[in-house]
Amino acid sequence: MKPPDLERIALEVVEAEKRKLPADIVRSLAPVQLRMMFRPDREMIEEGLDDLLGLFEGNSLLDGDPGTPDDFPRITLFLENLWDEAEEDEGLFRKEVRTTWLHEIGHYLGWGEEEVEARGLG
Repeated sequence: MKPPDLERIALEVVEAEKRKLPADIVRSLAPVQLRMMFRPDREMIEEGLDDLLGLFEGNSLLDGDPGTPDDFPRITLFLENLWDEAEEDEGLFRKEVRTTWLHEIGHYLGWGEEEVEARGLG
């Protein structure tokens, strides 16, 4: 069986979730770049991050305006890791994408792991 188009599905999920968020949160997400990778890169793997589902990098809202390109906020979803986590079930994949994307948005909003977990986005 051919796997589904994971990138298309993930984008559908993200767009649907954006429509559910309050307008002020959606506006604050404007500078956040969404990237999709199938798996973490070699450097991440060497750092022991081969099982990541998502990653937030760059400045959070609390950090202020980015000073360098590396400071621009970005969320990466690791599609094959999400697919594996969902045991190759499209419905579970959609749930994993939703939870992971919202989790990373929590980091962008400046929430630490404890706050993200407390809000049910763990």
